[in-house]
Amino acid sequence: MLLTEFIKNSTASLESLYPTKEAHNIVLMLCSELIGTKSYTHIVEPEYVIPDARIPELEAGMERLKGGEPIQYVIGKTEFCGYEFKVNHDVLIPRPETELLVREAVKVASRIQRMRIPYGKSAKPVRILDLCTGSGCIAWSVALSLPGVEVTGLDISKPALAVAQSQDFTSLIKSTGAIAPKFIEGDILKEPELEGEFDLILSNPPYIMEKERPILHRNVREFEPASALFVSDDDPLIYYRAVAHWSTLLLAPQGYGLTEINDCLGPETKHVFASSGFTETEVVADFYEKKRFVFYKK
Repeated sequence: MLLTEFIKNSTASLESLYPTKEAHNIVLMLCSELIGTKSYTHIVEPEYVIPDARIPELEAGMERLKGGEPIQYVIGKTEFCGYEFKVNHDVLIPRPETELLVREAVKVASRIQRMRIPYGKSAKPVRILDLCTGSGCIAWSVALSLPGVEVTGLDISKPALAVAQSQDFTSLIKSTGAIAPKFIEGDILKEPELEGEFDLILSNPPYIMEKERPILHRNVREFEPASALFVSDDDPLIYYRAVAHWSTLLLAPQGYGLTEINDCLGPETKHVFASSGFTETEVVADFYEKKRFVFYKK
């Protein structure tokens, strides 16, 4: 089978689920992962023939995609903040919007790190806590971006923690001196059992209300872990009260907190942190102009 033919037919088979351009890109990603072609191979080599032995694998991948499964789960990985992360059905697929949280976290942590340079070898390392760490994409991205910081990722899900711990950045750690995050099991709805203070607390907890479930794209609603997505309509801010409580107990003086939020509940989420004693709270929009984060300071 010609690659051009496979791409054309496969793209058409996904057009009921995705816009044509997105469907086309998904098929190209599948081909790249399974047979090693480039996004332009079918253009520069229109006579490229897919080896017969690889066709069953491609067809199996397409069956999963036609069933609505996200391409990231089909190929088992995704890109986030310039790093490649393993993902499966136990963790959410990292979103581009969350990269803004990482970018701000790196900026804040870098500033704290520079302020401690005069203390030399006696300077304390910047400590960061990532609540509801999931795949570990936030924890790893911050740790790799700022060699020397100590990051702890916490999650209630053992399968999610297994994914976070399985991320392999050995070569980057060796070349940069970055410190691999420490991942621990814990429930943020209970009292923290951690020692010491953290300079920065990050979180991306469940925040989508059950009543919003029907408007989500099928590949999110049916395939990503519901426990990491949804909260009760009766108490949609339950995790933010928990994050605020943990931050009250664990955030160092002058420490910062950054959390991703439901854009429908921006003012309400900000009030949770303001009423918990954080004097500087701010709702921040993402690149779609949606209220996406609350930043707070002790």
